[in-house]
Amino acid sequence: MKKFTINTVVISFLLAGFQLDFQSSVNAAEAEGVLSNTPMPWAYAINTPDIDVPFAFNVPRTVPDSELEFVFTNPRNLYQPPDWHPQDHPLMPEIVASGREPAVFACAYCHLPNGQGRPENASIAGLPQAYIIQQMADWRAGLRRSSEPLHGPASAMQAIGFNATEDEVAIAAAYFSSLVPRKWIRVVETDTVPETVVAGWMYIEADGGSNEAIGNRILEMPEDLELTELRDDHSGFIAYVPVGSIARGEQLVRSGNDAVCTSCHGEDLRGLGPVPPLAGRSPSYIARALFDLQEGNRRGLWSPLMEDAVKDLSTSDMVAIAAYLSSLEP
Repeated sequence: MKKFTINTVVISFLLAGFQLDFQSSVNAAEAEGVLSNTPMPWAYAINTPDIDVPFAFNVPRTVPDSELEFVFTNPRNLYQPPDWHPQDHPLMPEIVASGREPAVFACAYCHLPNGQGRPENASIAGLPQAYIIQQMADWRAGLRRSSEPLHGPASAMQAIGFNATEDEVAIAAAYFSSLVPRKWIRVVETDTVPETVVAGWMYIEADGGSNEAIGNRILEMPEDLELTELRDDHSGFIAYVPVGSIARGEQLVRSGNDAVCTSCHGEDLRGLGPVPPLAGRSPSYIARALFDLQEGNRRGLWSPLMEDAVKDLSTSDMVAIAAYLSSLEP
């Protein structure tokens, strides 16, 4: 068994001329009683103050289906993510595997070596290379931002977009576009869900919590929290959605107005040319994208194509659309 050590780094750094310190800025805002600025706070998970996931440091760690062993001194090392299954993907370019300190995080830390991503960011495996490049250009130009200012992962992407060079973006885009997405999210219709808190920008089950009504929202959580914290890219997520939302989402996606989703994203919703695939993607991300477009916070080159599609969508519509699209095979 091969052994590696994941060394400690300080996650406070100078980017784009301002100090970006996720934990202190978000905790300060929450301490002042600042709540989500969106009607869909569940899609923009903001860390619960004083909550973190217990983690065993400085001991050998393993995951299923891997012959590797890692010792973590800090699981939040943004420049040295573990690659548990290197046989699953091509050799990662340096910018993907390690980033460029201090200005650019390793792409594989947030999006994972296989590009499948997590609820707080995006699955980018198999996205068209031209689409990835354009989105990074939009981040750099200030044309793309989150509708929720406290959503730290989006703030990170703004900074990375500003600092990554065109060559680095092209290299990373070529790598991720070459990957084949796989089924990563299990969508379950339900009336009730576990009580949760937010840690690491994602929902986790609260200690001693009971169940509560799901209401008009989607709750996306790790299938196995320990493996997710170890950044095991074989361990996916479960998305709880309201009963009946998948069927309603299918009706919204495949019928209605002239801006029906399949006309641009393909009959199978797996993309057409530079237009990205939607099938099997994170419902949290899809909901954020729809709302950001509706609010005018995504104003990039291709955003006008979505204006008619999103302008009249309600929160219930976005929940249903995201639930249906995520339920599909990628």
